[in-house]
Amino acid sequence: MSERKQGRRSAQSAEQTKCEIMRVATELFCELGYERVSLRNISEKVGVSHSLIRHHFGSKEKIWYAISDDLHNYMETYLRTVIDNIPANATPSIKLYSFSVRLLAHMLIFKQPIQLIADAVRQEEALIDYFIGTAGEIEAIVNGIADEYNNDHPDTPIKIWEIKWQMLMFAHGAASLGPFMMETWSEETDDYQRCLLNHWQMFNSIMAARFNVPHSDILSPEKVKDLVYPMPCHEECQS
Repeated sequence: MSERKQGRRSAQSAEQTKCEIMRVATELFCELGYERVSLRNISEKVGVSHSLIRHHFGSKEKIWYAISDDLHNYMETYLRTVIDNIPANATPSIKLYSFSVRLLAHMLIFKQPIQLIADAVRQEEALIDYFIGTAGEIEAIVNGIADEYNNDHPDTPIKIWEIKWQMLMFAHGAASLGPFMMETWSEETDDYQRCLLNHWQMFNSIMAARFNVPHSDILSPEKVKDLVYPMPCHEECQS
């Protein structure tokens, strides 16, 4: 084998190891919380040496930031996907409604972002500050749609952060209080996915009413995951 091929294979192996470290660390941070996870916990579960993790990342904090960066990039791409799938000629009301209910659907199915955010609130300010931002192209697009809506509805303006807050509450409730969610609809079903759909429907009803969405435009999926757009895996993390 040539030195070039050996070098390429070595680089791919190193990248796969880094991805596996991040995957395991994400699971541990979500399950146990940042403070209760150590580099040794991560190394034991991944099956690599403590020193190898330090070689790739340096510290637990740097692993957390790498995970956060990765999730941020993923969510930026997903948000763009949601926006791109909303008809350009839709009214601001429909755009905001579609964006909010589809984004919550994603957050209910893929819980790790909200779990990390909730844990970050309990940690150093630097961690939660990392998640709270008002800059970026997606933020500007959503704010622009909100401005259009407020221009059309000056008597009932909306605040984007209030919509975000409602979304966070619904996402975190399903992620951290699953048994209570199941108990809420225990008389009609014991199926988790059905309860998750009922939970999403509560938010859906609130958003549909808030944005005066015509009945014909209100989404009515059979499962929450039906509202989630497929996303490719990161190339560097594929085998």
